[in-house]
Amino acid sequence: MIAVLMGGYSAEREISLLSGDAVYKALCESNIQCFSFDLNENNLDDLWKREFDKAFIVLHGRGGEDGFIQSELKKKNIPYTGSNAKSSSLCMDKAATKELWSQHNLPLSPSIVASKNKVIEPITFPLPWAVKPTLEGSSIGINKVNKESELELALNIAFGYSDQALIEQWVDGDEYTVSILDNHALSSIKIISDQDIYDYHSKYFSNKTKYLCPSDLSKDEEFKIRNIALEAFNLTGASGWGRVDFILDNNRNPFLLEINTVPGMTSHSLVPMAAKASDISFNELVIKILNG
Repeated sequence: MIAVLMGGYSAEREISLLSGDAVYKALCESNIQCFSFDLNENNLDDLWKREFDKAFIVLHGRGGEDGFIQSELKKKNIPYTGSNAKSSSLCMDKAATKELWSQHNLPLSPSIVASKNKVIEPITFPLPWAVKPTLEGSSIGINKVNKESELELALNIAFGYSDQALIEQWVDGDEYTVSILDNHALSSIKIISDQDIYDYHSKYFSNKTKYLCPSDLSKDEEFKIRNIALEAFNLTGASGWGRVDFILDNNRNPFLLEINTVPGMTSHSLVPMAAKASDISFNELVIKILNG
């Protein structure tokens, strides 16, 4: 029996419910016994009352992607999909992930970490800047700062989600993503958004957002970005499946943005799109993740 864990209590709850429903239906269509469980902050004990052999984690954001549910499942000796608690916690923290990647000379834009109610260290890299919460996904709470007078408001928005914010040098260019499945990097996807920021609405609801898969990268560029994605993924200790996001600047240089250890599994989601380009159906993808 498989428990499909969805919902949760992060800012990404709505998408998690859509992802979880898609995974649940795929498992049912594959004749695998399963049930869906909408996790919230108060019903974890209800989950333990159910009998199941493994958890399929489709919880996005905090509570599901930060190591919490992984730790709780480990205490019960129940196996689960995806990365372990330690790597999940690391990958959820954008600042900590960037620090690790920087130690291995992976391509990153300059950045500093700002803490709530503390003086910000001098910013030595030029405007514009991207300001984002360190502990949120789906581009939630991110803002572009074009002049210093806009920084305070952007930080206040970011601090509404977590006590730390990442201030990065803005990289003009095109956004790409590389999905990882069973230690293999799938075809990159180019994301073409009509917005300056590929935000929450653009990711999940806009019909104006376009995707190229396979992307428009040359063979050498594709080889390079997949290798960087796989190295970035493995350095964090992540496993099973995930997604690594990039910006390619106007000179075609890649810059790592972040890593997702429980990416979306909706009709707009990118891991299923990359899998399809490798002739892996959605139901096959779900089974591969389950068995990974």
